[in-house]
Amino acid sequence: MAATPSRTEAQRPRRATYRRLPVQQRREQLIAVALELFAARPPEDVSLDDVAEAAGASRPLVYRYFAGGKQQLYEAALRSAATELTQRFTVSATPGTPTQQLGAVLHRYFAFVDEHAAGYAALLRGGSVVETARTSAIVDDVRRAAIRRTLRHLGVREAGPRLTLLVRSWISVVEASAISWLDEGHQIPLDSLCDWLVDQFVVMAAATAVRDEQTAKVLRNWLHLETEDSPAGVLMEHLRRTTRGAGGTPSEARGRNCAKGNATRPQDRDAGQ
Repeated sequence: MAATPSRTEAQRPRRATYRRLPVQQRREQLIAVALELFAARPPEDVSLDDVAEAAGASRPLVYRYFAGGKQQLYEAALRSAATELTQRFTVSATPGTPTQQLGAVLHRYFAFVDEHAAGYAALLRGGSVVETARTSAIVDDVRRAAIRRTLRHLGVREAGPRLTLLVRSWISVVEASAISWLDEGHQIPLDSLCDWLVDQFVVMAAATAVRDEQTAKVLRNWLHLETEDSPAGVLMEHLRRTTRGAGGTPSEARGRNCAKGNATRPQDRDAGQ
């Protein structure tokens, strides 16, 4: 009976046959191979020998292109991954409501997360032995690009502090959800997770709109473009049903809450006498 390969062996790319390549092509090949290894295992578990073997090259050849060793190679691979991830935040000019388009962006984002699971998790958790100020700056650049592209999707050129905080906070929710999704073995179906994150954005926007006119204007414009079967339309219908199930209209529910709050503060009544 043939031996079953170990998990580590299964994750390791097969050794490529050595062949001469132009300088730039060889450098790109080494970065691609390193990125594949860093995606399959935490960065500290990948050595230059692993990269050399998978690329069908020698260790001295890897050093010739990356004199700084594994750290320099890791940073180059990270920049390559950051460029790809940033592109996935681009909203394509395809038909659909704003929330449908946002859902498509999330699907592309989570496809990247799934492809680079170990490396993505190690990177965002921090504490890796290969983490430096430069690698942290690369990650921050991706976050800033995600904020810019999300604001562009919202039709905003210059965002005020509350709208910027809304988008930044939502992106943090997306990152935390991605880590949890990986840790829990994809227990939540991807479609359901993306729908939930779109709902999160709409609800967070609604809460921010109460205190910020710019966000209120953006949200009104978005909801005007939504349909009954779009994510925002479905969410609004669920909220209406939930409110009706609780009894009364939203205004009546707020009135009851205010009355309840007043009833629990006898000192206020005493102060008014």
